[in-house]
Amino acid sequence: MINAIARWVTIAVVLLPITAAAEPIKLKMAYFSSDREPPYVSVLQPFADAVNKAGKGIIEIVPYSGGVLGRSYSGQAQEVLDGVADMAWVNPSLTPDRFPDNRVLEFPGVFRDLKEATLVYSRMVAAGALRGYGDFFVIAAVANFQLMIHARAPIASLSDLRGKTLRVNGLVEGNALKAIGITPVIMPINEVATAISRGTLDGATMPPNTLFAYGVSRITRFHYDAPLGATPLAFLMNRQKFESLPQAAQEVIRKYSGEAATTRFIETYDANNIEAMNYLRSDPNRRVIVPTRSEIETLQTAFHSVFEQWWMESPRNMELRKLLESEIASLRSGG
Repeated sequence: MINAIARWVTIAVVLLPITAAAEPIKLKMAYFSSDREPPYVSVLQPFADAVNKAGKGIIEIVPYSGGVLGRSYSGQAQEVLDGVADMAWVNPSLTPDRFPDNRVLEFPGVFRDLKEATLVYSRMVAAGALRGYGDFFVIAAVANFQLMIHARAPIASLSDLRGKTLRVNGLVEGNALKAIGITPVIMPINEVATAISRGTLDGATMPPNTLFAYGVSRITRFHYDAPLGATPLAFLMNRQKFESLPQAAQEVIRKYSGEAATTRFIETYDANNIEAMNYLRSDPNRRVIVPTRSEIETLQTAFHSVFEQWWMESPRNMELRKLLESEIASLRSGG
């Protein structure tokens, strides 16, 4: 009897490493807000589902939405670096010191559409042209487009916006709007609705689909369709963690990163923005204000002066401008 027990104990000890090895490696995927919002629904969850299906038994992405791992939108990149999360959705514009070159992507009037903005950003990141991404494996680099102005108080023209305080996404956008008499405040998107409700802000800039996703549509009824810029966004993973994974796990993550993730983003966000704009135009309780030709010329003149000032600040900025223009030209010629 004792010999039989000893044999079973020996077998269990031998099999234990095999059993442990069969457990998939679990990765924490953080999202700072609700799992009903566009980034989570359109990018994060589909990515996790695809990786978990293809990497069954090898790797498992465990979602943590609702800010469980941290509610600070501006703190998401640091959470990934600190190992609080293995991957997270990041707005690089909220931490310009970490991602200083992203500013070249934010200027109003640069891109034709969301697809162009996303592909240019994605290509520049993949080429290693933008600082700040070296410590990350970039699952997706995308850009929501285009920003427009949403206000609580009635507005009918550009002149009505002068003197207003608006939430902006980043420094470049803020400087551009400051040039036309608007006071910009950089603020994470999930704090905007509360700030407008309290009167801290008069409104905000954001693409139309984002207006509905974060509750800002409930407190703004006037929508100025200015030709503003794009919002670069990124789905980032800790590079050290990625490189520590078995080759099979890395291959699964690579398969559903890059083009696979950006293609889904482009298709989904384009459709969502079109749907949101159609709703704004059809709702009798809202007003979409289309800038006059004179207003567009005023905006373009102001924006151009800001662009020129930034581009002339350093040789680095001039280099980024040339690279940006080269990528845009390549895309437009079918490259």
